[in-house]
Amino acid sequence: MHPIRVALLTGLCLCTSTLRAEPVYPPSLPYGQQQFTVSSPELLHATSELKPGTVIAQTPPKVTLRYYPGQDYPGHPWSVWGDGTMVGDVYYSAIGDHLAPQGNAFVYRFDLASSVFTQVVNVRETIQMPEGHYTPGKIHSRLDLGGDGWLYFSTHRGSTRVTTDEHHYQGDWILRHHPESGRTEVVAHAPLPRQCLPTSVLDPDRLIFYAGTADGDYKEKRVQFLAYDVKNRNVLYSDDAGPYRAAIFAKSTGKVYFQQAGGRGETLPLVRFDPEHPGAPVATKASVGLRACTIESPDYKVYTVDGDQLWEFDTASETARELGGLIVGNETYIASLDIDPHTWRYLYFVAGAHGGSYRDGSPLVQYDLQTGTRKVICFLHPALTAPTGYTCMGTYGMCVSNDGTQVYITWNGNQGGMERNKLSFNTCALSVIEIPESERQP
Repeated sequence: MHPIRVALLTGLCLCTSTLRAEPVYPPSLPYGQQQFTVSSPELLHATSELKPGTVIAQTPPKVTLRYYPGQDYPGHPWSVWGDGTMVGDVYYSAIGDHLAPQGNAFVYRFDLASSVFTQVVNVRETIQMPEGHYTPGKIHSRLDLGGDGWLYFSTHRGSTRVTTDEHHYQGDWILRHHPESGRTEVVAHAPLPRQCLPTSVLDPDRLIFYAGTADGDYKEKRVQFLAYDVKNRNVLYSDDAGPYRAAIFAKSTGKVYFQQAGGRGETLPLVRFDPEHPGAPVATKASVGLRACTIESPDYKVYTVDGDQLWEFDTASETARELGGLIVGNETYIASLDIDPHTWRYLYFVAGAHGGSYRDGSPLVQYDLQTGTRKVICFLHPALTAPTGYTCMGTYGMCVSNDGTQVYITWNGNQGGMERNKLSFNTCALSVIEIPESERQP
């Protein structure tokens, strides 16, 4: 066993229980609480073996858990698939019901200062499709703030088999929401015909929405590339070789980098699209794994991850180097990688995006770019599971506050426990983790 202390909290571990309570919608915390807050040494107790070299924080953080409002009926399942963003001191995020062919998805704002958690976008109400027509069950893209003050994002299907003529499928939507006015509107419907839009990144200055697609025909595996001018509402460029699940945006130059083929677990060359010279992307000499990536730092670095490998990509020189292993346990799927935008020193992530993180204790990990240290800030399972009945199982959406003091995580999680010896996510919750100052030294 790893020398780091291990707490055998099997009595608290929901995943070993043979009891099951049916999930309830809308979900609620015990005793009708709107939120549950903990700052306990239990958050620092590992329940499984950790990789050598892993450090556990000395001071427990303050962790607050809330259910997303609006989960008033069973989803298939309620789930998070896209990355959130900060607008000032407000965290914006999205979840969906994953239903098909008539699904729905929603955007939320959470203000830490007021603790107000509000649903601000209802996709189905925004797109106003006739009864019986396809409506998306996911927001799989990023939420990104444009220089015009609008949040931009795109939609995706809840099932691969519903984007068909039977359900009047034409293509998915680019949408935008204005945080100040509360207005939401359609930017484009089917900018690429019969294509879903699961992958995105926004150039906030040039107002170009970049997307990688999934073909409406589930038998087709092509991923198209889209550069869409949201200001003038027209396609700037498109082709049949787009980014699988992530794209690097270099704010310093406006250039976008991505892999044109492959999927998870592959280290491949990057290609470059330059909006100043729209045309077929040009190959670079840099190769990385790219399931998730950070924003660009002031010294022109972007950090990318795929599985247990971390890379640094220099946007100025277009060179890459591998930084080594990243994970602390056995789970390897990381779908959101965030950098502290205050110090630019720390990366934060949760492995096990598709539901496996609880097997490692649902750890929030901090990676120190200066020292290469992997530090567990806290283990949320079973410290949150025992008192709330909710198991944090994985995430595709998280964000670090602008001052680097909080990490916001939108969870795929479980209420109700195991069914047929399996724990499945069915409900989304938000955790706000306040990082102790002693654990984030400048």
